Amino acid sequence: MKTLFPAVALTVAAFALPIEGAQAADAFASCLAQLRAPAAKAGVSGATFDTHTAGLVPDMAVIGLLDAQPEFKTPIWDYMAALVDDERVADGRAGIERWRAELDRASARFGVDSATIAAVWGVESNYGRTLGGRPLLTSLSTLSCFGRRQAYFRGEFYAALKILQDEHIAPEKLTGSWAGAFGQTQFMPSTYLRLAVDFDGDGRRDLIDSVPDALASTANFLKRAGWNSSLDWGYEVKLPAGLNTAGAGRKNKRALSSWVGQGVTRADGRPLPPGDTPVGLLLPAGPKGPAFLVTRNFDALYSYNAAESYALAIAHLSDRLRGGGPLVQAWPTDDPGLSRAERRELQRLLIARGYELGEPDGMIGTRTREALQAAQRQLGLPADGRAGQKALNALRNGG
Repeated sequence: MKTLFPAVALTVAAFALPIEGAQAADAFASCLAQLRAPAAKAGVSGATFDTHTAGLVPDMAVIGLLDAQPEFKTPIWDYMAALVDDERVADGRAGIERWRAELDRASARFGVDSATIAAVWGVESNYGRTLGGRPLLTSLSTLSCFGRRQAYFRGEFYAALKILQDEHIAPEKLTGSWAGAFGQTQFMPSTYLRLAVDFDGDGRRDLIDSVPDALASTANFLKRAGWNSSLDWGYEVKLPAGLNTAGAGRKNKRALSSWVGQGVTRADGRPLPPGDTPVGLLLPAGPKGPAFLVTRNFDALYSYNAAESYALAIAHLSDRLRGGGPLVQAWPTDDPGLSRAERRELQRLLIARGYELGEPDGMIGTRTREALQAAQRQLGLPADGRAGQKALNALRNGG
């Protein structure tokens, strides 16, 4: 998501180097002092800035997360297995039923179907269950002063301050992801200021506690990103033998009819629609894995979080919410990923072997990976800490 505010040149570029402790605290204080004037130019009053930056200390843990985003680090079969599983599909269908009137109203107003809106909600916060607990001002101020993309995060920091100043949201409610996204559908602060809508009619744009506001704001985002209600996001397809895939890529779109003419068919056996809709060939795991023809609606999903794996998770989940089945083509791996239920089972099996992991939650963090590595060594497996089917089956069998 693009920031609302222009980049402001500061002398804090030197703070991009990794520093810790007292050195980090001093550099952070100096950086904050330099941010006050450009914040004022962005519409943040001096009183707001002083009130909400008093006592801020950097959270240097977010710098490491800047280069560890799962969309880019996780194998696609692991990423998709955890985000599009039977549990999330069932919860999504229940959510659609619960909020059907609001979803239908948002769909009518913004031209985005209910399943797509719900799929974003499901992937972003597990339908409102996981909003993130990091204070936004702490994360965004840290990212404004250290690491990469400081100019971008300064704009988001100023936007967060404007939200506190103008939108009547209590500071303690403004928590979210390490990167500053917040609410049921995880808007960045500048995106909130541009695109959030009051859909429940209470006079406030509340993405945290108002499901109607969050769902409608997501629909508004996708509409503004170019969503076309007359198009599907795309289709899983089967490629004919010998097809030259050198020009694959969602940006390299050609008429759908030209792909059909080369022998590309839908993977589920249904016919592809007629016409010359521009579509690109997406091969997220190469030519031996699942293949997709994607329209501009896929690009709208991509704009929500600039990763093709993310957009594919949203797209596939939306299909499942409409009653579609799993992908037809298997991922090109002999060790498929785990659903969240299977990840919780893996954690329970590790706990039974004496590893202290707390309550099984299906989140594969550092403690789970380290415990799994130790168990893999005991079982005579490669100690890579990856939670896949091979590791789960080895733990089930007791090794």
